[in-house]
Amino acid sequence: MTTSFNLVESALRAEDAAYIETVPAGEGWLHEIKAGQTFRIFDIEGNQAVDTLFFSAADPTERYSAQDTIAAQGGLYLTAGSVLMSNEGQPMLTIVADTCGRHDTLGGACAAESNTVRYALDKRPMHSCRDTYLRTLARCACAGGPLARLGLGKRDIAANINFFMNVPVTPQGGLTFEDGVSAPGKYVELRAEMDVVCLISNCPQLNNPCNGWNPTPVQLLIWDAPATVLA
Repeated sequence: MTTSFNLVESALRAEDAAYIETVPAGEGWLHEIKAGQTFRIFDIEGNQAVDTLFFSAADPTERYSAQDTIAAQGGLYLTAGSVLMSNEGQPMLTIVADTCGRHDTLGGACAAESNTVRYALDKRPMHSCRDTYLRTLARCACAGGPLARLGLGKRDIAANINFFMNVPVTPQGGLTFEDGVSAPGKYVELRAEMDVVCLISNCPQLNNPCNGWNPTPVQLLIWDAPATVLA
């Protein structure tokens, strides 16, 4: 499986973005990204793991699939040029720019249960990405609005992407959580190939070095699709 880094800078400027939001460490974010729009995750302070799921806005039973994505690209890690595939075998998003160079597909989202198993019994009450996902979806359902119609809930929390997270695979086939490969100001940028809904937990993990032992905010930006020029 490839572990190469493919670094590509973006020509987009933050001041031209149609949408900008800063998400504090440990908080969630749920937002629709239209086909043709470009979505950037900006690592403000460096080495902040960003646990991310994508769903088709038309039919949320179609969603990002780690298995299909890994099989399609023949590699475990995501970088510029990687195409995120759905469980229906359709391209969902393409990574068009990346100044970090490698992102995890295997480490999953931390949970109360995994914190207990991996670290200690007294870690169970700590905040986790799975809890953040569920709180974010519950707030959406209570608030109503266009995304509430999707009815996303606990059953929809599948294998996620960990942007900026470094999870090497050992020769024995195990996973290790190592210091991040990101730095302040690094970013990854994706172009939506279909209308998608993005669910993020900005990871609060304190028990391994995925966040440099210090969870920090990230900035999320969306640019509209370029205007089509008619002949």
